[in-house]
Amino acid sequence: MASRAGVHATTVYRRWGSVAELLADVATSRFSGDIVVPDTGTLRGDLERYASDLAKDLCDPDTLALVRATIGTGGEQGAAACRGERQEQLGAILEREQARGRERPTLERTTDAILAPLYYRAVFTNEPLTSGWAYDLVSHLLSDENGAATAPDTASGNLLAD
Repeated sequence: MASRAGVHATTVYRRWGSVAELLADVATSRFSGDIVVPDTGTLRGDLERYASDLAKDLCDPDTLALVRATIGTGGEQGAAACRGERQEQLGAILEREQARGRERPTLERTTDAILAPLYYRAVFTNEPLTSGWAYDLVSHLLSDENGAATAPDTASGNLLAD
């Protein structure tokens, strides 16, 4: 890597300290501003376009390789580099909906419903990331928020099956 950049390896390690730090920096740079926060006028439209654009981005082999390498070598720092900008973008969409005076899900719930499945499918499976599937994620999120879907039984305090 250093030789391709025309510098000595110690220069790279002096700047970043480890491969994990280097990849986290690259990921942070790469994922900053590459997906435009949509403004369609509705939360559903904004989230559908956002999820679809993110699915397309994660289908790019270079992006996927960077995500896998960053998460694989960087632990929490790598994960934060991959999700930080994405969560900020989702937060902007949700804040806009709140400014419109409408109900909205929390950022945590939206992250769990949209970002988590997209990244999981991209990184850990060979299942396709289609716009239709991304739209379904949004539909599930919004139906959950409106009470149309049932929540898991948590009376026992144990969410895992024995």
